[in-house]
Amino acid sequence: MSEQDRKGSTRREALALTAAAGVALAPTARAEEKSPPAPVTSGRPPHRFGMAIDLDRCLRCQACVVACAAENNTPPLGRQEAKRSRPIHWMDMLVIPAAGGAAALGHGALPVPCMHCENPACVQVCPVGATYRADDGVVAQIWDRCIGCRYCMIACPYSRRYYNWSPPAWPGGDPSSVNPDVALRPAGVVEKCTLCHHRIRARYERARLDEELVADVDLQRLPACAATCPTEAITFGDLADPRSALSALAASPRATRLLEHLGTGPRIFYLQGRR
Repeated sequence: MSEQDRKGSTRREALALTAAAGVALAPTARAEEKSPPAPVTSGRPPHRFGMAIDLDRCLRCQACVVACAAENNTPPLGRQEAKRSRPIHWMDMLVIPAAGGAAALGHGALPVPCMHCENPACVQVCPVGATYRADDGVVAQIWDRCIGCRYCMIACPYSRRYYNWSPPAWPGGDPSSVNPDVALRPAGVVEKCTLCHHRIRARYERARLDEELVADVDLQRLPACAATCPTEAITFGDLADPRSALSALAASPRATRLLEHLGTGPRIFYLQGRR
């Protein structure tokens, strides 16, 4: 073989090796370009959402009651129906008399949502699993699964569950004010406060898409009742975060919980000055 043929052969071999290396490396480069960024994680234990209500700030204006009903599509019962059955209030103002076991929280009206207990009695008695405790601590309700047996209403020591006796209806038959983020509950099921769980999911989903963490300040006024309170007496947060405002309020000497001796572990804390 001549020297010129050997040079041509060497050049062809070099080009072949370069092309082979390029083909082998190309998929790796494209895979690196298209791989999604690593998700942002907080490294904290599972959430334990709860709420604190400062009774020294509360005006008893019932703005939280109205906001809760509007946000969660609780229709007005009407005067005639209210005479026959119990009105539905996910957030209610419980009137406590001056005497008769009211020493722990003084007297007057008390804002009372679902307590979202650590050991909820309602979950233990539900025969179909319609009520359950979610991973984030919220005691939730699957309305389509509920059979209306009302065992949960009997088991709840706080009477924070309501039976829906009739289909939802609005004055004039116009449901234009319905919140599309919350499903309407049919007749024959039990309903309750969810701590505006749809708002919680939406906030964390937005943070996931934006690749950011949810700060404690983003949670404090997240539920409708907390967002509406004119004196910011209601604080929402994550008890799993020891640096959250809710954790600090729960550890305050002013904090107490309703019927704590029953062992239900309510995650709604009430605060008032020592008298």
